[in-house]
Amino acid sequence: MHKPIYLIAGKEDSLVNAECRALVDQLLEPEQRTTGLFDAEPAQVVVSDVLDELRTAPFLADKRVVVVRGADSFVSENRQLLEKYFDNPCPTGVLILTVSGWSKQTKLAKKLAKVGKLISVAQPKPWQLPQRLIKYARDAHDKKLTTEAAELLAELSGDELARLYSEIDKLALFADAEKVITPGHVEQLIGHNRIYGAFAVIDAVIEGRIGQAVARLRNMFAEDKVAEYTVVGAFAFHFRRMFGAKVLLGKGLQPAEVAHRLRIWGNKDGFFRQVGKMTLEQIGGILKRLATIDFKIKTGQTKPEVAVEQLVLSLLHS
Repeated sequence: MHKPIYLIAGKEDSLVNAECRALVDQLLEPEQRTTGLFDAEPAQVVVSDVLDELRTAPFLADKRVVVVRGADSFVSENRQLLEKYFDNPCPTGVLILTVSGWSKQTKLAKKLAKVGKLISVAQPKPWQLPQRLIKYARDAHDKKLTTEAAELLAELSGDELARLYSEIDKLALFADAEKVITPGHVEQLIGHNRIYGAFAVIDAVIEGRIGQAVARLRNMFAEDKVAEYTVVGAFAFHFRRMFGAKVLLGKGLQPAEVAHRLRIWGNKDGFFRQVGKMTLEQIGGILKRLATIDFKIKTGQTKPEVAVEQLVLSLLHS
């Protein structure tokens, strides 16, 4: 059962807007939006227009959704009229306000608690991401995103929530009638080019082809608009699989069984050739360096293009 009023509060516009889109998706079917949705910027609308829209009888829908984005000033300037509306909201209207900040001590906030819902939006911690992604896939697309697929998606696409939501939207379409989004879907749709690119760079490194390794790395950044967020994850993903393969081979498993367990598809011979030319200690050391690079990128201490190229060059001489 929907609420008549929602307030979405958060400092990051991309996250707030993503949450707003997901909420609208829950409230209205796509074909209902032409007549059932009024989406306004506060600078372009007055409070009387908003209230009139909320009280307008819905046409070809059971509710009329009114969205006011970036509504901090709108709320402050129209507090008294909004308080009156919160006391008696229209049963066929749904008001969504997005703001950067929200005090729970005001009269309006106390009224909201009784009649509506406050949705606080903040960038989740890395360990919270998989569950957020699983919830979004379920709520927005009625799909089950497996935990392993959610973790792989975050690893390959970075931790910016709005971008991850966009990737899930693509995955839901890609999965089509399938109700479960698996790691296979993630690898095929999102990870293939990034994983292949990392594989090609590592292959050139191992073979000592300096110019080719650097050229392929630079192509990864040039051809992928979000490479600065994803390249480290693609390299870490590949080296983690190399690490796992090295451990399993050391336990006596055959390459075919290792490939099955680790979902190694495509150029299996090339993958195991790479594994055979590096020690477990070397692979583990690279994974540690990638973790350090990831931290420095996220804290603004280095740029992805510089840090990863330095890593590649250092491997060529190690």
